[in-house]
Amino acid sequence: MKTLRTLIYRDTISAIGFVALAFLAMFFFFDLLDEMGDVGRKFGDVTYTVWHALLAVTFGLPKHLYELLPIAVLIGSIFVMARFAQSSEFTIMRTSGLGPWMALRTMLVLGAGFVVLTVAVGDYIAPAAERWALVAKANYLGQTSTTGSTGAWLKEKTKDGTLAVNVRAVRADGALTRIRIFEFDRQGRMTLQLHADQGQVQEEADNWVLKNARLTRLSYASSSANDSAAAVTKDSHAQLNWPTSITSEMLIAAVHKPDRMPTLELFQFIQHLKTNDQSAQKYEIEFWRKVFYPLSCLVMVVLALPFAYLHFRSGGIAGYVFGGVMAGISFFLLNNVFGYAGNLQNWSPMLTAAAPGLIYSLLSLGAFAWLVIRR
Repeated sequence: MKTLRTLIYRDTISAIGFVALAFLAMFFFFDLLDEMGDVGRKFGDVTYTVWHALLAVTFGLPKHLYELLPIAVLIGSIFVMARFAQSSEFTIMRTSGLGPWMALRTMLVLGAGFVVLTVAVGDYIAPAAERWALVAKANYLGQTSTTGSTGAWLKEKTKDGTLAVNVRAVRADGALTRIRIFEFDRQGRMTLQLHADQGQVQEEADNWVLKNARLTRLSYASSSANDSAAAVTKDSHAQLNWPTSITSEMLIAAVHKPDRMPTLELFQFIQHLKTNDQSAQKYEIEFWRKVFYPLSCLVMVVLALPFAYLHFRSGGIAGYVFGGVMAGISFFLLNNVFGYAGNLQNWSPMLTAAAPGLIYSLLSLGAFAWLVIRR
């Protein structure tokens, strides 16, 4: 059995690796074509060259690998299983003692390895590559990481009311630019405005160090919500420590797509939104999608196993591989449809993220039971 498992693992891993490399080469080519439009342009005193484009595209490969791993697992596994069936190698394996449940267990162990790889790429390698890309752009091109047309907006509760925080951009070195903070009391009246040109997040001290800060305080004579008359005092500081629990990761998460965030940071951001009575539906759906997405590798290997029990001796296996590609594409389309529908219909985030995997798991196990056990 060890020899048979080694043969299956070796051939399947080689096929999956080849498919993944082919997909990455295709995306590398398309991304490079997009970057070539900026080659020759000047960013400050630096000209954007082909080497800068190659560096940017290379740093984007881990993100593509994370997205492509499950479908590469499916295509590679289907190719190997169909080839085993075509050459009658799988028939020999079955006569050597490779029963249906042992074959299923073998494929699940292989899928579990790719689950670990997907988690490692999605939560560690891809985010690190994106950070290196931002640092490279800041060092070589002087570019900053902007946070949308209006910046990042976040809310934070205080003992006296609430804070609305706006940051226009977060640079690659973590520095904040064009900061605006508005404080409101429990009656909804503005009590403070703060504008600062720059700032730095002090994660260990739970505060921001603001530079060139201008403070405007509004003091009301009474606590009545109808009292709109306020005494205004203005002050300025070359440097000001502002206590807050908002981290730089939360600021970036406020405007970046949630699928670019590591799972732990996404969970922490969800807790911050809930603490401050903000909607976290789309972030919760994306959190559970990131939890269940690596497990789709298990679904893919189970979906590929019935191809080894098909009986054909002549002809190519391109049709079967094409069918596997269509199955994989339909899985990801269904995954996206459930994500959008769950966000619009306010479905349970965990069930919304788990439903596509459960549906395809039942289909693949049904096909396995029909082709292998019953027939």
